[in-house]
Order: sequence, then C-alpha cells, then structure tokens
Amino acid sequence: MKILFSGDIAWNTGREVLEISLPFLRHQYGAFDFVIINCENAAHGKGMTDKIFNNFISLGVDAMTSGNHIWDKPAFFETLDSETRVFRPANYDNSCPGRGYGVIERKGKKLGIINLQGQIFMPPIDSPFYCADRIIDELKSKYGENLPIFVDFHAEATSEKQALAHYLDGRVSAVIGTHTHVQTADERIFPHGTAFMCDAGMTGGHGGLLGCSIESGEPKFLHGLPCKFEPCIEEPAFNGAIINIDDSTGLAESIKRINIPLEIDLDP
Repeated sequence: MKILFSGDIAWNTGREVLEISLPFLRHQYGAFDFVIINCENAAHGKGMTDKIFNNFISLGVDAMTSGNHIWDKPAFFETLDSETRVFRPANYDNSCPGRGYGVIERKGKKLGIINLQGQIFMPPIDSPFYCADRIIDELKSKYGENLPIFVDFHAEATSEKQALAHYLDGRVSAVIGTHTHVQTADERIFPHGTAFMCDAGMTGGHGGLLGCSIESGEPKFLHGLPCKFEPCIEEPAFNGAIINIDDSTGLAESIKRINIPLEIDLDP
C-alpha cells in the first residue's frame, strides 16, 4: 500500500499548488492507493467549506484530516457530521461535530485513519495517548490486527509528537505530524515498524509567514495588534510524505519526505 500525505493546505495558494502537484506526483511516483491531506487551513487560512471539500474530492483526494482550525467555519459542521472522508481530532468531546477516526476503502484495500490533536501549547483537550489506545483497539477488533492505520497528529511540541509515535510504535503504520507548517527532516521507521515524521510541512506559499504574506503578518510581531492575514503567493511548494506499507503486517516499509518547489506564477 502506498500513501501520499500532504501537510496543511494553506490558503488558495495551497489549493492551487495541490491541484498542480498531484498529476506530477502520480507521474513521478506511480499511482497511490490513498491520497490524504490536512485541510484545516484551506479556506483562506482558517477552516473548510463545502465547495473546497468537493474540489479536493474531484482532484482524487481520498481523505482529509484537520486540527484546531476545523471549527473556524461553522457552516462546514453539517458536512463534518455527514461525510466519512473528512476528520476532526478524535480527542475532542464526542458531542462535537464530526468524527475523529474511521476506515476508508478503495479498490479492495482498507486504511484506518486517526486524527489527533496535541495538548502542549494547544487548546485544552483530552489525552491523545489514551484516545489512541481506545480507537486502535476498536479498529483492530473490527478489521483485524494487521489493519494499516495512518495517524495525523496535529500538535505544536516536537517532544509530544515523538512521544506519541514511540508510544504507538508497532501498533499503527505511520504517525505524521502537522500544525507547525514547517517541514522537518527527521523521517524514519521506528524499531517496531511505525513510520514517523515530526511535521509534514505546508502546501502553499513559503515566501512569507507560515502561508500568509509578510506584509499582513509582520505587524502582529511589531505591534501586538490584531491583523488580517492574507495569503502568500511567493515560493509555492508542495510538502508531504510518501509512506509504503506492507499489506500483510500493516507496518511501514519506507517513508520518503516530499518537498517540491513549483516554478509558477500565481495571481494575487
């Protein structure tokens, strides 16, 4: 099983980069069994919309994970409740809209997906560790011990991301971090077969501040006043990872970090 995962799709720039990059990646690396993206910043930096969801599906995206910004567009809550291809962090209270985990299927192959959010430097939330325990037990009881499971851990602290990956080593196929928008160069396979990468990075404009333009974001640091962030269109790039999984064991065989700068001009 071969999975392509994109880090946070940031703003309209990220959406354009994704649309351009997917055909190239499929040509370069062959067909993917599953394409997964983190979508929480896709709607002008915060949240999601039905229109963007449908656009991603039309591009061949199989599943979408998210994080704390998934709540920024309340109009999307109904889709969170009804759609099985988009996830919010599972360790929010069960009364919140949407689902935090599930199993997707394509061409006879099944993949478990778990979306979790960190506790350190993040809004108050239940433990991702104990939440993962419960979900993994449930999925493996229903689908078998060798079910491949992909975990998007939306968290700030690198130590917390590493700790969760070690905690789940051998029980899931991959733990890939999101949220910081800065890709890390620490991809590896842990001793018991779980692929790990601290942060997949960001698909969007890398010439500014985490996807927004320097001009719109810098005043926050200079003056401490609220400001309206605008998308960065400079240095567009796709960030993510390709994970190969042994179907017979559900464990990772390899992980490849992907960072593809695009030589294109994007309209403001």
